[in-house]
Amino acid sequence: MPELRQDLVTQAWVAVATERGRRPHDFAAVAESVPAVGTSCPFCEGNEHMTPPEVMAYRAPGSAANGPGWQLRVVSNLYPAFGPAEGNSEAYRVGLYTAMNGLGLHEVLINSPRHAEDLGLAPIEAVERVVRGYIDRYRAHEQHAAVKYTLIIVNHGRAAGASREHPHAQLFGIPLVPPVVEAEIRGVERYRRANEGRCPYCDIIDYEMGQGERIVYANDGFVVMAPFASRVPFECLILPRRHDGRFERMSPGEQRQFAEALRDSLGRLRRGLSNPPYNFFIHTAPHGRQGGQGYHWHLEVLPKLSIAAGFELGSGIMIDTVTPEQAAAFLRGVADQA
Repeated sequence: MPELRQDLVTQAWVAVATERGRRPHDFAAVAESVPAVGTSCPFCEGNEHMTPPEVMAYRAPGSAANGPGWQLRVVSNLYPAFGPAEGNSEAYRVGLYTAMNGLGLHEVLINSPRHAEDLGLAPIEAVERVVRGYIDRYRAHEQHAAVKYTLIIVNHGRAAGASREHPHAQLFGIPLVPPVVEAEIRGVERYRRANEGRCPYCDIIDYEMGQGERIVYANDGFVVMAPFASRVPFECLILPRRHDGRFERMSPGEQRQFAEALRDSLGRLRRGLSNPPYNFFIHTAPHGRQGGQGYHWHLEVLPKLSIAAGFELGSGIMIDTVTPEQAAAFLRGVADQA
């Protein structure tokens, strides 16, 4: 029988309706897209002249900026969704409506000079370097007057919105806190008031580790799980065991553990589901909001294996056609990466 499940934090409802879907193994039939290396890729080493000047790079000693010799490179987006970074960010009225200038930043973080090395395949040192790059860019923007929130996202595969095959992330520095993050913050505050100050994400970790059926992977620092109210098939949530509101405050040891958890989960999706398209994003506390003590940062991975149709768009209720318990069991059964 279909079941309605409610997210503990946001209180959003999802419908789990396996009768409308397929078995977990059926999703493995998705055709794998193999990136093609070509001289026209602006993110490949040797093509640095095809991008805007780099704003940050990890480079071999002695290598010149905007040339070969880099391990990770960050450039401004050629077609920014937000910017410039200076100006008036106050909201203003347009008749009945409210608007504001789209000030901010839009950067591209290029994982590696290697065209086909995504995070589910890369050596752990390369994934750790990407994580360090994310943290450095968060820290670079935390005092920026025009940036109220920094969001890092990855679109993997054309169906997930990737315009380039070369593995990369995008950073958006925007002049407001995204409504979905505000909803999580309000949910955390509501839960704390009702539960003697406890964090809902900490309680989720304790409960799910005790139950085990929705756990995909865990190490000393992080837990990967299929959320109880998963919105899409094979959704994964990566949570730090140590309570902290800010992604950028990870210690070097935690950065390594996070890289292991991220690589493992993306690798299991890749091997088990034939390299599916997916989106992932990091939710962290807004800049300057009392240090973010009450929040609990996390990363969400949403494979693009289904389409939001009329019911989902009209009701706001997502339909998941694979139970989180089935999804977690399937991903646990995927062979470990060599």
